Amino acid sequence: MKKTFLKFSLHVILALFATITVAFAQKPDPKTTDAGVVINGVKWATRNVDTFGTFAEKPESAGMFYQWNRPKAWNATDTTVTSWDATVPTGTTWEKANDPSPKGWRVPTKAEQDKLFDTEKVTNAWTIQNGVIGREFTDRATGNSLFFPAVGYRGYSTGTLYYAGVLGYYWSSTPYDSVEVRAYRAFFDGNGANVGLAYRRNGFSVRCVLAE
Repeated sequence: MKKTFLKFSLHVILALFATITVAFAQKPDPKTTDAGVVINGVKWATRNVDTFGTFAEKPESAGMFYQWNRPKAWNATDTTVTSWDATVPTGTTWEKANDPSPKGWRVPTKAEQDKLFDTEKVTNAWTIQNGVIGREFTDRATGNSLFFPAVGYRGYSTGTLYYAGVLGYYWSSTPYDSVEVRAYRAFFDGNGANVGLAYRRNGFSVRCVLAE
């Protein structure tokens, strides 16, 4: 009887251990997973892209800069960089192999950024969140909100860091002209927000959307 009880107890312990092990093994990695927030019909990640294929630690974290259609990540906080690539990125779209978004996410299109900046359905306000300056976008219908830090950008000629804490530039995947010089980007500062054009060589932030 005692042997049977001990054997039964051992089986129970092993089963519980296996269950706990599986639960820990399946715990999502915060560097590659994000709950996301739906704003005006588009599901956005709550954090900037950091190194290729990962998210920044917090919504207020700067993440990394990227040039358009290039996979290389550039530091977003150091005042200087070395080996800056001042050549013009080519391509008619942001290729999947060069998309730094974590798996299941992608760089947004201009149309998706336009929906975020649609003031009839989304409000946006210059704010400070946990000591970090940026803009908060809030869906008028649902109350869902997203914070975008004002990280600044790296200039196209030398990679110099400009306007950190003053403005934000975020890439879209949509190109503009056939000569492959410019692409669309989202921009904001303390005075407002818009979607416009920029040279592809600039280093901007990336805030991705859920891939379909």
